[in-house]
Amino acid sequence: MSDPRVPILMYHAVSTAPNDATRDLSVAPEEFARQMALIDDLGRTPVTTADLAARWRSGRPLPERPVLITFDDGYEGVHRHALPVLAKHGFAATVFVSTGWLKGPHDMGGGLDTMLDWDQVRELAEAGVEIGGHSHTHPQLDQLPDGGLRSELILCKEIVSDQLGTAPASFAYPYGYSSRRVREAVRETGYAQALAVNNGLARRRQGPYALTRLTVRRTTGIEEFGRLVEGRAIARAFARDRALTKGYALVRRARQVRRKAIRSRV
Repeated sequence: MSDPRVPILMYHAVSTAPNDATRDLSVAPEEFARQMALIDDLGRTPVTTADLAARWRSGRPLPERPVLITFDDGYEGVHRHALPVLAKHGFAATVFVSTGWLKGPHDMGGGLDTMLDWDQVRELAEAGVEIGGHSHTHPQLDQLPDGGLRSELILCKEIVSDQLGTAPASFAYPYGYSSRRVREAVRETGYAQALAVNNGLARRRQGPYALTRLTVRRTTGIEEFGRLVEGRAIARAFARDRALTKGYALVRRARQVRRKAIRSRV
């Protein structure tokens, strides 16, 4: 059986004037419009995260030349700038929200830029955008003890369910970090699939809780974007990211060992 490779695009903010915290991962509205037009021109078929995972789980065929358009965190520009463009092309998309960052009764004040409010999230959902979970306060989940990890996952799911009347089926790991323990907790919380980062193409054999995505940045030019969507020269595009990721992984692993040693002495 073939194992097709699917590009899953990871966006964050879509903004005309991002702040310093979101600048690198923010895309200008006019560039986002150009990118969506190119997806259309290339004959790609956008699907939601839930649809892709359900097809892979059941063995149903994928649509012609699939692509996923995903947004993390829940920035207001997704509603203001991205939604009209998605609607123009009839594109499906998934927005993963950190519930403690959104404006409203559960706002913990941690949002990095102007965030969505729940009325806007509902309008996105009513327009056919899948709303997924992205934790409550956007921590590095693999660094949390079991109680804190489960609290982040459950609270996010309960708040989305309460606000939208439907439980989120999909999850995206904050910062892309996970572990076997985190993935198992996500599954046990009731999420049916989850997305990482890793800057590669998604494949069925990765399993439903470790699907790979491609980062789209403010510096991603239209030619590079086209290569990403077509699955070409990806290793070259993200060579620097991978080198930095490997270095930081060693630092995070050392911190994790230190925390475990401290907890074992308590």
